[in-house]
Amino acid sequence: MKFRTLKYPFALMLIGFSFLQTADAQTPVAEISKLSQEVSVLRKQGPSGLQVFLKSHANTLSINSSDAALPSPALRVALDELCQQRDCYASRLYWYTDIEQAKAAARTSGKPILSLRLLGRLDQDLSCANSRFFRVALYPNSEISKLLQDRFILHWESVRPVPKVTIDFGDGRKLERTITGNSIHYILDASGRPIDAIPGLYSPKAFLRQLQQAEVAVKNYSKLTPSDREAYLRKYHSDRLNSIQAQWIADLSRLGIQSPPQLVKIPSNPSQPPTAEIASSLAVSKMRVETPMLSAFQSDAERNQNALAKITDEEVWNKIAQLYAADVKLDQNSISLIKAKRSHSVNTQEDNLPIIVKKFETTMALDTVRNEYMLHNQIHQWFIQGKQTRSVEALNEQVYAQLFLTPSSDPWLGLFPSDSYSAIDNDGIR
Repeated sequence: MKFRTLKYPFALMLIGFSFLQTADAQTPVAEISKLSQEVSVLRKQGPSGLQVFLKSHANTLSINSSDAALPSPALRVALDELCQQRDCYASRLYWYTDIEQAKAAARTSGKPILSLRLLGRLDQDLSCANSRFFRVALYPNSEISKLLQDRFILHWESVRPVPKVTIDFGDGRKLERTITGNSIHYILDASGRPIDAIPGLYSPKAFLRQLQQAEVAVKNYSKLTPSDREAYLRKYHSDRLNSIQAQWIADLSRLGIQSPPQLVKIPSNPSQPPTAEIASSLAVSKMRVETPMLSAFQSDAERNQNALAKITDEEVWNKIAQLYAADVKLDQNSISLIKAKRSHSVNTQEDNLPIIVKKFETTMALDTVRNEYMLHNQIHQWFIQGKQTRSVEALNEQVYAQLFLTPSSDPWLGLFPSDSYSAIDNDGIR
């Protein structure tokens, strides 16, 4: 779904801010107009335009300590519009929203593309939950932010609007949240060809490792002749798949799990032609029921994954996550942003920020291991099989349908089952 850009969205948002009474002094209309003009000019200059803006407003932009004052609302909105990312004052990352412009920048710079697909918009507060967590835990992280600024071209695209729910308490209080939806980062070469993908939320350290591995893969891939590139990708993903499954086994052993399954090593020799089993399986129409005769790659990989998943219940997942507690520590930039975004109107203790951070880190650790061992595992299998991985659009369609379970064919995103009954007129559809 494409989103149309309003002709003067930034000016309208800033005008709205000029009428808000905040802790900051009201922003003069003249300053709003100046910021609007700056954004209009500098956005067209790409990442270099963002750097010009940051330098010209350096004195008022800082989140280097938890006691730092927030930039003015008008300045924050200006940065969000310039970066096309909410809370850009914390991450300082420039995002393309046109994939062709991103590819052109990648060709010029020699950098790979990190393309985010999400529900909702990255420049709005209420995008899907994982994209919001990216903006807090990953993008502001000092190591990640520097890596993304220096070595990647950033791009995002909305898959569809994110479902929102508002709880009205009847006394003037309302609570607004998003429900369902997921996000994924694709690593693309300069032509837009997918090289790897990072599904869902990862811890800062794990996300950094994924980016570094994928960057090397893109560079190696780009050096090869076109005839050798597909073989390289198959080997890269089979090696990564073997590594994931070996690490999973190692984690189970560290936890004292008795008799972990003996895994079959996934072949990774690209010089050998596909077996007859593999060739026949690729020729079967998608409309036919899958036959028991699957490819050697597919059956080995799936057998390994199923064996591991069978003995990894919820309790074990939580224990595995605890093994990687050091990887999920949020840096000071992220903690400062969490503090700035918290509500001060609710009746909560002032010193509960460490509790909030700890709970978030614990949840993120669990997300990391499950996303890597289950979802990324499957993506590697698709690349080995060459299953709709040449096009980011086709791969993304497959990811949202089969991994995130929110296919484009379901307009209700699983929230309105056909056999449900609500006892509400018209089933509550307005």
